Amino acid sequence: MAVYILLSRLTPEGRKTVKERPGRIKEVDKELEDIGVRVIEQYATLGRYDFVNIVEAPDNKTIGKVSVELCSRGTVELVTLPAVSVESLVESLNRTKTEKMSSVLSGGSKNV
Repeated sequence: MAVYILLSRLTPEGRKTVKERPGRIKEVDKELEDIGVRVIEQYATLGRYDFVNIVEAPDNKTIGKVSVELCSRGTVELVTLPAVSVESLVESLNRTKTEKMSSVLSGGSKNV
């Protein structure tokens, strides 16, 4: 499963809904699960965004469906960021570095 960070900003209608029905926040989590997305962590924040959610989804299509579904209601605006663990990034960079060195040593491209 891929990890995504959802940055959410409530619209005026969304703020009204959350004020009147705070439990609605958890109801949306259940709706995400029904689509195939698991909420790993959720934070209410101050500043530019109202919520930061860390979720797992099987693929970009599924997270795209979430974005369309939630934003079409007019209560929230989302920014979706695919996330890669630092460990995975370092491993990938090391693997790329090793592959380039192997290529140079075997007479391949000299553009490293």
